Amino acid sequence: MCGRYTVIPKKKAKETQSSSTVAAILEKYQKEPRFNAAPSQLLPVVTSEAPEEVQFFSWGLLPSWAKEKEHGLRPINARTETIMEKSSFKRLLSGKRCLVPADSFYEWKRVGKDKTPYRILMKEEQMFTFAGLWDQWVDKETGEILNTFTVITTEPNELMASIHNRMPAILHLEEERVWLSNTDDVARLVELLRPYPAEEMKAYPVSALVNSPKNDVPSVLEPVSEQGNLFA
Repeated sequence: MCGRYTVIPKKKAKETQSSSTVAAILEKYQKEPRFNAAPSQLLPVVTSEAPEEVQFFSWGLLPSWAKEKEHGLRPINARTETIMEKSSFKRLLSGKRCLVPADSFYEWKRVGKDKTPYRILMKEEQMFTFAGLWDQWVDKETGEILNTFTVITTEPNELMASIHNRMPAILHLEEERVWLSNTDDVARLVELLRPYPAEEMKAYPVSALVNSPKNDVPSVLEPVSEQGNLFA
């Protein structure tokens, strides 16, 4: 599962590190950095319907066919392995895809009865994008519009396997373009949703501060030992 991540735009992205999509996000992102982005919050996405725009959608998918805004659970993740089996996800895969920008994500490693949070990022600490799906819900009585999204997850790579049994589907530069294109080749799209190369990533433990989304502060990024002590 992917339930927490960071969006910290870099002042200047290296040309080799970003696609036009990510570069646009870096230039247009006007809000404060997010050190602990969490479900239900409004977070930046780029959709296949508006590939040149940065929009802010709520994390946690509310399907367009839901009768009420409080419709059951709003999934924050969609599993690659079952994305073609669930009609709501399969429908969105055909026409409502999005990129979710991030520069790291968090996952919790279970050791006995304890869980240690880890921050996972690229080795060069550049921004990247998760593959996502989105939908638009409209209140038939009031006309209220709510755009929401979910992050697609896949099997873990070698790095993630030592921490958790899932990881978000991260796209390479050329894959971002395919994801935002008008292709209806669903099989080709599913092929993109594989584990990102472990050799291009790194991870380190962080403090339990990240457990609460209220702690959206730089200190949640600081490395600690697996016992929770801050490194000097």
